[in-house]
Order: sequence, then C-alpha cells, then structure tokens
Amino acid sequence: MKTGFCALALAIGLALLPVPAHADDPNDPTMRSAAARARDRATIKRMNQQQLAYVRQRDARIMQNYRQAQGQREGYADARDEYARRMAEWRRAVAACNAGRWEYCDD
Repeated sequence: MKTGFCALALAIGLALLPVPAHADDPNDPTMRSAAARARDRATIKRMNQQQLAYVRQRDARIMQNYRQAQGQREGYADARDEYARRMAEWRRAVAACNAGRWEYCDD
C-alpha cells in the first residue's frame, strides 16, 4: 500500500511539472519551413499590435478619468472659495446688525 501511494504521488508530481515551451526553439519541427516562421512572425506582430492598441486605449481612458477628476477638484475648490466668501459676508452682516446697523438685520 505504501508503494502504491508513492507511485501515485510520483505520477501526480510528474504530471504537474512544467513542460518546456517550444517558442523560439530552433529544433521545433513545426518551425522548419520559411512559411511557418513567416506565419509565426505575423501572428506575433498581430498580437503585439493588439496589445499596443489595448494599452493606448487604457492609457487614454486613465488620462480622461484623471482630467475629469482634476476638473471636479477645481470645481470643488471654486465652490469652497464661494462658500467662504459668502460666509465672510454673512459674518460681517451679523456683526453690523449686532452693532445696531438695522439695515443688515433680516427678520
């Protein structure tokens, strides 16, 4: 029973070992013809171009989101400045009302 378990463990271990890839293998039998190598080059070029297009679209989307966020922050800063200005006006009006200048008092 112990031998069977070891054999099973060895079989599973061997099955999980990585197999060598044939990419750029000069002995790869499928890449011996010039046509096969040309197809391989064309496939790699197409995949690289697709990845480049994806990266450019992703970067453009990230920049658009960044610019949009910057615009919102600037709008927020403007709103905060406007709020601070209006609060300062209100505080001056309250101080003037408390000082007896009735034209600054609201009912």
